[in-house]
Amino acid sequence: MKRHVPFAALRLVRQLRHVPGPGGTIAIGGSRELVPLLAAELRAGGDGAAVTEHRADSDAVALVWIGKPDVATLRAASRANLAIVGLTEGESLPYVLDTNIVRVEPGRGLPVQKVAKALARALGPAGASVAARLPVLRPAVTGALARRTTIRAGVIGATRLSPNPDFPTLTLNQSLLVVRTALASGRKANPEALLPELVGVALAGLAARQAARKAEVLPLGSVLKGAIAMGGTAAVGALMRRRFRTA
Repeated sequence: MKRHVPFAALRLVRQLRHVPGPGGTIAIGGSRELVPLLAAELRAGGDGAAVTEHRADSDAVALVWIGKPDVATLRAASRANLAIVGLTEGESLPYVLDTNIVRVEPGRGLPVQKVAKALARALGPAGASVAARLPVLRPAVTGALARRTTIRAGVIGATRLSPNPDFPTLTLNQSLLVVRTALASGRKANPEALLPELVGVALAGLAARQAARKAEVLPLGSVLKGAIAMGGTAAVGALMRRRFRTA
């Protein structure tokens, strides 16, 4: 193994330690009748303080709005860079992306799982810290993390983003997926606690790198490299979800 590998591994560990721990809150606002019901659903089995009603704490990372819009509140949330999810009967809300609108059907219960999926999409990697406190979010967040990382892996695999043949950008992204999945699952997310998983990712990455080098000389080599990277990353995500039992 080349001399620079231990130094690359050290840099990798340092970067993984920058992943935030459990933290952040979700604010719920809007309908006086429905806000407490949704708050109770999201708090189920988790840290009750991670969900606030009719207010956004200083560490809020998302706002879930139910019902008719309060433009001033939604504008303030947007300016604060909060992820915003809206529950409506189908209409749009100001400052809320249509992709973050969850349809509420009259006469039916609150679509908690759809809200969880919308929050997972809107929060991105930051969702892991919140899911660590709220088990209801865990399946949606770990699934969204895996999909996002797999897509990114395809781009990385099909291009030359990293000159380092031993610990490329792909390995870092897969390692981040391991740490964030562990965090979202309520587990210890420091590199030392996840050493077996991270070593497995590094070894698999080296094997994939050899396969990618062979694919590079073939027709459509970039496409094959991207497919190899996506397949490997999807496998890492699925394995970690099973290992931490969040699926």
